[in-house]
Amino acid sequence: MNKSDKRSDILQVTLELIAERGFHDAPMSEIAGKAHVAAGTIYRYFENKDILINELFREIGDKLLEAILNNYPEGKPVQEQFSHVFGELCRYFLTNPLHFRYMEQFFNSPYGISKRRDKLSGKNIHQDKRDTLQEIFDEGISKLILKDLPMSVLSSLAIGPMLYVIRDHTLGFVVLDESLIRRITEACWDAIKR
Repeated sequence: MNKSDKRSDILQVTLELIAERGFHDAPMSEIAGKAHVAAGTIYRYFENKDILINELFREIGDKLLEAILNNYPEGKPVQEQFSHVFGELCRYFLTNPLHFRYMEQFFNSPYGISKRRDKLSGKNIHQDKRDTLQEIFDEGISKLILKDLPMSVLSSLAIGPMLYVIRDHTLGFVVLDESLIRRITEACWDAIKR
């Protein structure tokens, strides 16, 4: 097994353990054991658990952004861009349920709360990454298409219901198909449009 395989194995085991049991019930020693690396080896790749957790968040975020930007309707109307982002967000998480469970835990933990606070206060450390949702909200407000609400409120109104429905899908309470995804996206749009 080469170095990149060990790193990937560590990230995959971390994803699985945290998605199933949460951050506190996924000790580094167990991650190392399940990844079939020595306990000390894990620290060659990740200095500590916080760095490992944040690196996994970054990697999932990069994959999600890549999915969203694939065939992104650049220059099209705000509603079309919104529909694309939410459709791709939903499809990505339906295809990658462990990523959804990880991200949901992340954003409901001190890790995610800190990142969200930094973003809302303008201290986003990943300013090199495109924030399509922020772009959509900014353009929509400036063109008087969207309600003039704080970004955190627009985000909650738009994203909150979608994430809740994705969670219900993963729990087996609802089956999301393309028709339902489209209708939910329209409902989320209706919540934020003027």
